[in-house]
Amino acid sequence: MTNKNHLDKRIFELHATVCKTLSHPKRLEIIDVLRDEKEMGVTELAKKLNITKANVSQHLSLMRQQNMVKTRRDGVAILYSLANPKILIAYDALRKTLKEQLKADGKLLEKF
Repeated sequence: MTNKNHLDKRIFELHATVCKTLSHPKRLEIIDVLRDEKEMGVTELAKKLNITKANVSQHLSLMRQQNMVKTRRDGVAILYSLANPKILIAYDALRKTLKEQLKADGKLLEKF
């Protein structure tokens, strides 16, 4: 196997892992919230998403392992933010595609 083929295979594996990480609706909501808020702690995110702090922590832990979010300590608080704003490009492209599909199918209200 050539280096290019090996690299391609590795990229496909990483791509699949990232997609798997993003396959939960709450993780997508976390991305959406962090887009607007820039940085948030677990307690704030839990309130915003209407889920437990333990649940938010689990999602953030997975996302951190995949370098989707990063942390910053502020005193005793740990604040989370998006690790790379380019994740929003992929997020927005997919959302736009899905909205277009739903609209074409007549299933999306015109307010979007």
